Amino acid sequence: MSLPDWPVLKLAGPERDERTNRHLAYLLAWVAGVLNSVGFVAVGFYTSHMTGITASVADHLVLAGWRLVGLGVVSIVFFILGAMTCAIQFNWARRRHRSDRFAIVLLTEALLVLLLGGIADQFTWRHREWPLVAVLCFVMGLQNALITKVSDATIRTTHVTGMITDIGIELGKSAYRDRMVDTDPVRGDLAKLTMLAMLVGLFFLGGVLGALGYLALGFVVLLVPAALLLVVAVPPLVDDVP
Repeated sequence: MSLPDWPVLKLAGPERDERTNRHLAYLLAWVAGVLNSVGFVAVGFYTSHMTGITASVADHLVLAGWRLVGLGVVSIVFFILGAMTCAIQFNWARRRHRSDRFAIVLLTEALLVLLLGGIADQFTWRHREWPLVAVLCFVMGLQNALITKVSDATIRTTHVTGMITDIGIELGKSAYRDRMVDTDPVRGDLAKLTMLAMLVGLFFLGGVLGALGYLALGFVVLLVPAALLLVVAVPPLVDDVP
């Protein structure tokens, strides 16, 4: 069975090029923004920012803020577990020469987000933040590892600090004026700058829409990114069926 020639249905397919990788990263950056903002508005905890979380664990360890220390440790552990799961699934599929190795990881993310969107509003106990943070961080680690695999570690979808740093570097290269005639000219990479700005912008847009959606609908808003992930993940899985 072959996929229709629709670009969106091929984002998780086996045929990769720079454009396909970039568009998959755009989708995942938007999804990450939605998940991150829903986590914060719901339980007051960001789930994509491992640098900040690690710093928070260190600070609250000194200040004896044991709840935040515990949440931070859970966040880091489940982010790592998500990345590990991506590596396991990807390499299992690759060793079996499956063409849906990227789609399998995306399907896992889609199902987890779908489950969270469907049942999280039923979490009414006092410490509901623990399972929510664990699942969201697992998903963040999963998708960040996936785009790392897909792009050979050239693109991230949650590391906004690194992306903004790279934007500054490219702007600096663009602003630099050579005075040495015999040296290689310094040129900013406009394509890279555009991609980085799009990733940051989509993460931000996802955050705005995620926060607004959660305030209006609750965790049901997560069904939207889950549905988009399924649209991308399912066709390559179907295509791999003999």
